[in-house]
Amino acid sequence: MLPRPEITPHLAIRHSSKFSTAAAALALACCYAAPAAAQDVAQDVGQDADQPEGPATAQAASPAVRNIDFEADTLAYDSEAEIVTATGNVVLRSEDRSVIAQEVNWNRTSGVIIATGDVRFVDEDGNQLYTDRLELTDKFEAGAMENLLLALREGGRLAARGGTRQEDGTIILTEAAYSACAVMDEDGCTKDPSWRITADRVTYDPQDKRVRFRGAYLELFGARLLPLPGLAVRTDGKSVSGVLVPDLRISESNGVEINGSYYFRLGDNRDLTLGAYLFTKAPPMATAQWRHLTEKGAYQITGYLTQSRRISTFTGTPTSERDLRGYVAANGKFQFSPEWSLTGSIRLATDRTFLRRYDISRDDRLRSTIELERIDDTSYLSVAGWATQVMRLGQPQGQVPLVLPVIDYRRRLQDPVLGGTVELQLNSLNLYRNEGQDTQRAFAGARWDLRTITGMGQLVSVTALARADVYHSDENQLTDTAIYRGLPGWQGRGIALGAIDVKWPFVGQAFGGTQVLTPRVQLVATPAIRNLAVPNEDARAIDLEDSNLFALNRFPGYDRVEDGVRLTYGFDWELQRPGWRIKSTIGQSYKLDKNPVILIDGTGLSERVSDLVGRTEVRFRDFVKVTHRYRLDKDNLALRRNEFDATVGSRRTYAEVGYLRLNRDIDGLVEDLQDREELRVATRVAFAKYWSLFGAGVFNLTDRNEDPTFTADGFEPVRTRLGVAYQDDCLEFGLTWRRDYVASGDAQRGDTFQLFFSLRNLGFR
Repeated sequence: MLPRPEITPHLAIRHSSKFSTAAAALALACCYAAPAAAQDVAQDVGQDADQPEGPATAQAASPAVRNIDFEADTLAYDSEAEIVTATGNVVLRSEDRSVIAQEVNWNRTSGVIIATGDVRFVDEDGNQLYTDRLELTDKFEAGAMENLLLALREGGRLAARGGTRQEDGTIILTEAAYSACAVMDEDGCTKDPSWRITADRVTYDPQDKRVRFRGAYLELFGARLLPLPGLAVRTDGKSVSGVLVPDLRISESNGVEINGSYYFRLGDNRDLTLGAYLFTKAPPMATAQWRHLTEKGAYQITGYLTQSRRISTFTGTPTSERDLRGYVAANGKFQFSPEWSLTGSIRLATDRTFLRRYDISRDDRLRSTIELERIDDTSYLSVAGWATQVMRLGQPQGQVPLVLPVIDYRRRLQDPVLGGTVELQLNSLNLYRNEGQDTQRAFAGARWDLRTITGMGQLVSVTALARADVYHSDENQLTDTAIYRGLPGWQGRGIALGAIDVKWPFVGQAFGGTQVLTPRVQLVATPAIRNLAVPNEDARAIDLEDSNLFALNRFPGYDRVEDGVRLTYGFDWELQRPGWRIKSTIGQSYKLDKNPVILIDGTGLSERVSDLVGRTEVRFRDFVKVTHRYRLDKDNLALRRNEFDATVGSRRTYAEVGYLRLNRDIDGLVEDLQDREELRVATRVAFAKYWSLFGAGVFNLTDRNEDPTFTADGFEPVRTRLGVAYQDDCLEFGLTWRRDYVASGDAQRGDTFQLFFSLRNLGFR
């Protein structure tokens, strides 16, 4: 007789039709208890053998290694063969594992448990194994199986005709197939997977939590396409080292491009990816990415390196010799305590056309930043800095500032003052240029806010602000725009501001829904300020719009503050009815005095009466969303700003249109506020359930009347794209054609074709 396992059963028996419940409980207790304990239980059962059947429990007296909870509709015990048979909704539970079956046979002599009929075994990781017949070991682990299906917790299914469990716990599967595709659609109908991996032999190691394939092939829509030697996947959702499937692209600048990478999983908290790009019209390029999750935070570093011709900074033409070219990008954040954190990023390129040439990024500037922050319930501290690398040809790098440090400290007093809250602020800035004006700034300020609701329902906000500024600048004459320079040397100014803002919402029924009309009036008063005496570094691109109409300071930064007395008025209107939502805002401001020196013509704020600004939003369920923002000239109602964004359609079939025209007639010497006109369109049309056609385009509509520096005739395509794609729950692939109409150095204008391919759960991007 084989040794009996040290397992204690807990029985919850719903019904027994062949033998008494007490006798069956005795049999199971004998199977998993020491002999002496079994005799004690037998004596107790014998005294109650004639009692009616009913629920019963039995537990061995000896110490247990693994407990098993047991449930079944019917329980029978064959005393001669020493076999316990449970039938009907049988459930076995042991710690974090469970088995559900229609029938379970428990042999007390051998200690083997055999489950048959719609068997489902769930392991401690949540992976589910479905089979017709399953043999369990004395440690409640899966043994021999037939016609099994393994559903992994992280997605994916592994089916096989047969499987056996080795002594070390490894499961060997034969004639297996793996896929991450669903086998049923949203209507509950069965469907064939769009892809699967077939293999002659699959090894599943529950300890290593890894599935390894031998003789594996990728099948796409039933066709065998690609051998996959050395393929392995993890059952716990974690990554595994291996080759990533390459991408294919054809471009005007580089010719045919193919890239491949190898992923190294170096631990649960770090990994490394090494790759290479091969081109027919350019030398190869290497790439690497390192990612690391630490106890305090996370960071990643990505780099590219090659040797090729680049664009000369002086002539704008490619150099004849090959230079070392590359790009590095890094970012991360570390949380040292609930209050203190450090965030940083680095973006550096060897030259201005590298990123666009290799289609890595189209940014016209690269910013590197660092910021140390402390945040608690009543205070905020930031010590930051940034540097910017220009990517535009012809723009001098020396005019771009290095900012370090920028210090901002704010503290809100806990106790109210005159019923309102008080916030104190300290701020300093150090800005340095190699070939331009240098500026240092510091200020201290205090702000008091009181908000209340009157008995008639008006929302009243009262604000008072006081600030003292100190500036120092030199080489001011190197700033081209005179109104931005300020006076050289040390300069100071004081700022005081008072404001009252009143909103009065009215709610009522209209058009089958509920409408809310909210008139709003704001009065802001500020004494004369020495604005032009100090440099303007952060408040240049001012433009009146709905977002800053009621702002206390309509300049975007600290260096300029509107002075004088102004009255701003307008209203918000909102209508909600089933499926519909309409919101509209319109307003205007009036100044009691005129100060055209700071607010130049074309901004909408230079005269006593400002232009009219507004915004309208219309939404119909999730199908239609339209937003229109505008600025109307106060004299002739001409559109000075016309911005339109619309989306119509569902998630799979939709159309998007975006249009912007800035017709402000601002002096061309103010480089931050030039007029522009642009059109953006995008659409996607779904067909045949999983297929779609898509396209997009960006068009520059600016002409020489709007900007004299432009040579276009008012319609110049910038970039267009067309493509076709297939996407289901586990597979995505497609072909994209893109045309660039504007050359940038060695990033030539022309066509680019890209084939993309992605499989869920595998190393296909």
